[in-house]
Amino acid sequence: MSNKLDHSMSLANPNAKGISTKQKIALALGFIGFFILILALLNTNFPNQGLFLTLSLLLISAGIVMYAHNAYLTKLEGIKNDGVWFKSISSRGILGWLTGVGLTSFYIVLYFKAELLGLGSDGNANTGLIGLFDPLSYLLSGRPASQWFVYGTLYTVAILAFGYKFMLKYRHNRYEQLRTGSVMFFQLAFAFLIPEFMARLNSDDFQLPYYDLKNIWPLNYYNFEQYRVDEFINAGNIGLALLIFGIVSIFVITPILTYKYGKRWYCSWVCGCGGLAETAGDSFRQLSSKKLSAWKLERWLIHVVLVFSVVMTTAVISTYLGYDSEKYWLTKDAFIFSVAAFLTLVISGVFIFKGKELGKDVKYGAVGFFVVILFLIGIYYTGTTSEIFFIKAETLRSAYGLYIGSIFSGVIGTGFYPILGNRAWCRFGCPMAAILGFQQRLFSKFRITTNGGQCISCGNCSTYCEMGIDVRAYAQKGENIVRSSCVGCGICSAVCPRGVLKLENDTLDGRINSNEILLGNDVDLMDYVNQK
Repeated sequence: MSNKLDHSMSLANPNAKGISTKQKIALALGFIGFFILILALLNTNFPNQGLFLTLSLLLISAGIVMYAHNAYLTKLEGIKNDGVWFKSISSRGILGWLTGVGLTSFYIVLYFKAELLGLGSDGNANTGLIGLFDPLSYLLSGRPASQWFVYGTLYTVAILAFGYKFMLKYRHNRYEQLRTGSVMFFQLAFAFLIPEFMARLNSDDFQLPYYDLKNIWPLNYYNFEQYRVDEFINAGNIGLALLIFGIVSIFVITPILTYKYGKRWYCSWVCGCGGLAETAGDSFRQLSSKKLSAWKLERWLIHVVLVFSVVMTTAVISTYLGYDSEKYWLTKDAFIFSVAAFLTLVISGVFIFKGKELGKDVKYGAVGFFVVILFLIGIYYTGTTSEIFFIKAETLRSAYGLYIGSIFSGVIGTGFYPILGNRAWCRFGCPMAAILGFQQRLFSKFRITTNGGQCISCGNCSTYCEMGIDVRAYAQKGENIVRSSCVGCGICSAVCPRGVLKLENDTLDGRINSNEILLGNDVDLMDYVNQK
């Protein structure tokens, strides 16, 4: 291996010859596995579906692993640009657009035309691509596959295979190794295997609802609908424990972990969306727009989605609550007033304790607060038990599920990886990211510290920031990076050739230093500027 090691330190394009023979073989293996899935989609009658499914997934995984071995283990440890802007697929070239169109088409069919994938209806057996996955589904849960099982399987395989590729690429950085291993584990165990095993507990007199334990509201916005709550209650102590866990996750677990570690504990270590973005989407992270206009759009859009999710969830819950305190332990009045009081407490605390620090962001937050309060008033005074401003709560939920849950997070969020970068959903639409970002900006101990005196302004950090943050601007000033959008992936630190950036959890004091320190992290100079 050492004799074949490429010692070139060129930042331009040292491997002008293109892909190697081993990489071509790896691509061939992957395409053969993918071709089996295409044949299944075309209703090919395989003699042994389980065997051909196993062969397909193994060939795809082996192709990715073999390609990664030859791409990274023949080079020195450390990150170089490696010609990402010279490759069509990673620079919005023809291959990139074709990949984006293919992914988007798949998501549209998955969400809205599952019958084209072979989903059986009216008691008919699955056929096509979904039928190919029936043996695996029966093995895990004892039931036939659905389009979501097919998606979950391919999703998990992608995170595991590309996760291994990611770990080879960033093998010089222990932090990247650990967090990638974490997202691989949580996807395989909590998002894929455990929910399928839970289905085996179901019987005629016991039904445990499907539950991805790492999904927290508002990502699992459906969790507090009446049918879901009824399912939890009917499942006895286990179901009630899951329901309580979902509530505790929102108000206790999430704030504590974000205080200690920032939003990275979830967005970069646990979340499935983030896991796919970091692994399968790693080749597209440089496509995230760094424009000021993109940042302004991000701030508005992600919080509009959050407001929408709060209003929608409140409206849906209020539809199955009544006014009789003897019949309901939580009445509609008490619920709406509790939501209003909680939001008032939050926005008041921000105004009092963080008003000067956040500036006009507090005013924007107040706008969102009053919008929510307006809708709460509408729920209480102008609606019935099923309407809000004469709009049915179920209509709000359906609209949210269609436009946000399906189109935004799925079709655009993942299908547009090769066009908008790998974190378009996390950056512009995820309400969970908005909540965690709000907490991170206000009271988290997490920050990225910078040593401005060592910065050579190479721009690697900004180029590879998937959230569109101009990291170099902070590094040049020696200013700590405390941004709501930062997911703590650590790639900016991993690609820095000078060790300028460091992810830290420290005290809240001195976390945000907004003065422009032009000569590096000189403590005396900082004191001087602050006194001015």
